[in-house]
Amino acid sequence: MRTRQELKRLYHSSEFQKKYLYEGSDLGAVCTEEGTSFLLWSPLAENVKLRFYKDGEKASCHQVVSMEKEEKGVWAYRTGESLHGVYYDYELTFDGEKTVTGDPYARACGVNGNRSMVCNLKKTDPQVWDEDKRPEPSPENVIYELHVKEFSWDASGGFKKENRGKYRAFTEEHTTLHGNGVHPTGLDYLKELGVTHVQIMPAYDYGSVDEKSETDFNWGYDPVNYNVPEGSYSTDPEHGEVRIREFKEMIQALHRNGFRVIMDVVYNHMYSLDNNLNRTVPWYYFRTDKNGEISNGSACGNDVASERPMCARYILDSVLYWVREYHIDGFRFDLMGLLDVELMNRIRRELDTVYGEGEILIYGEPWAADVTAMEDGAAPALKSNIQLLDKNVGMFCDDTRDAIKGHVFEAETPGFVNGAEGMEDKILNSVTAWWGKDSVKTPSQIITYVSAHDNWTLWDKLEKTISDEKQREKVNRLAAAIYMTCQGNLFFLSGEEFARTKDGYENTYNAPIELNRLDWERAYEYQELRQYYQGLIALRKQLPGLCDKSEEARKRISGQWKEDGAVGFLVDNRDEAKTSPWKKLLIIYNRTEKTVTRELPEGNWEILLNGENSFLWKEPKNTQKAEAAPVSALILGQR
Repeated sequence: MRTRQELKRLYHSSEFQKKYLYEGSDLGAVCTEEGTSFLLWSPLAENVKLRFYKDGEKASCHQVVSMEKEEKGVWAYRTGESLHGVYYDYELTFDGEKTVTGDPYARACGVNGNRSMVCNLKKTDPQVWDEDKRPEPSPENVIYELHVKEFSWDASGGFKKENRGKYRAFTEEHTTLHGNGVHPTGLDYLKELGVTHVQIMPAYDYGSVDEKSETDFNWGYDPVNYNVPEGSYSTDPEHGEVRIREFKEMIQALHRNGFRVIMDVVYNHMYSLDNNLNRTVPWYYFRTDKNGEISNGSACGNDVASERPMCARYILDSVLYWVREYHIDGFRFDLMGLLDVELMNRIRRELDTVYGEGEILIYGEPWAADVTAMEDGAAPALKSNIQLLDKNVGMFCDDTRDAIKGHVFEAETPGFVNGAEGMEDKILNSVTAWWGKDSVKTPSQIITYVSAHDNWTLWDKLEKTISDEKQREKVNRLAAAIYMTCQGNLFFLSGEEFARTKDGYENTYNAPIELNRLDWERAYEYQELRQYYQGLIALRKQLPGLCDKSEEARKRISGQWKEDGAVGFLVDNRDEAKTSPWKKLLIIYNRTEKTVTRELPEGNWEILLNGENSFLWKEPKNTQKAEAAPVSALILGQR
């Protein structure tokens, strides 16, 4: 067998790319009533056999067929028989040695993903699936990050016991706290909160839990089968079609209730190097350096070689498949900085062509854990390369996050809201989504946030520097008011609005579900904080000057000023549709312990929000001066 260095040179050669770049029909197993086809791209294999099983785990192989090698390195087997429900894998021969692998393009699989399954996808569609449509766009994208299991695992949510931690919990209508019929949980709660997009943490098939276990927990950043839903969230992981149907039912229910759905995808690395991609085409899909050493920019032991043509096709095919088959409305790319700019822009172009410009959201983490061995000529999709990315490829803004609440990795290093000095300019830059910094093109490229699944929850981070709980809640409100009045797309971790805590633990990716679950009781214990978020979100949707994603959006911000611990600015809030009653806004952020007062420009000014009440805009009162109370935000509107 060739060494990794030899394979690297081979795959990088123009001869290999010319001979084996496959641009034909769908790879994998495609099943209809008329028959089934199997196509596998494995250009270096000497022989490939297709092996069939009656279940996804224990049954012995009962049939073996030889596949024919066709053009561009593709092996094929076709039959007029519909093989829906049949499990399979491949036996490949390289240099006389046999390797068994699942299908890299598998659309269904058995328990724990080891065997692939043939699936007639039409048979998995819920009723009226063809009528499922994404909801109409909202004036603002308000993205709420959820983990499937965390969402419904706790009994306080009032979900049926058999659905807790499952896709089907999302299909339950009108759940309430402990089933008391009074306090909404689940989808009614999310509607009341005002979020527009639900971002589902990884829900493809991942390898870090036993799908048969009810208690195993992981965030899921460990891909095994990229095109198959995770089985542990289904009611029956041993029958491959069940997870597909139940995933679709979840999407259908979210759409029906007005939410678009974003999928968290991890194309930058896999669970391990012993995976279907690497077994099928050794070392093609993974980066090595010039010495043959495995690239580890992901800190997970393997970096996916997105810049190689067939790897790029694999990722693009996967994204398009999730949109087409599962009606996904957007993608959050884990460690997007390990993927290349051309691929991200290509994904953007392909989605725009089919679904309309910017209709499917795309954004990701613009960083990597370390340097990656990307092939010469490819540019990584890092923060420093934002100017190379399409204006509708977004990225999380760590500058805004850290300016507001403090250093993400240093617990006791504060930000603006919890006492850091000299942060005023960074806060003002955050307001305009850092336009002019790092060549940000438009606010559409920026995800504005202060908390996500990684690192401490906002509440736990603030606890590191603020011991008094009442003061901490005031600071939490101020933090929320700041990022929700910055330009860009809004994003927050589920439960941030009710002071979600993980008992001070920073990284709970594999901690027990008891620590990670959403505590629905806490949503009502911290009801005033939650309601403050509700009012903020509802007000934000009425402020086109902040929701503007165009290249001209930055020009809406004027009159910026600063003093120690306080900043303020004006916003041109007009739009052609006249969707807002206020033509101009005045906003102040005051983290000090004194009242900050500013003279008002001429006109009729109303108080829309202060540190105590985010619903003042419902019955606004006139004011003659701008007074921001200690540790609070103030928003005034001019009719």
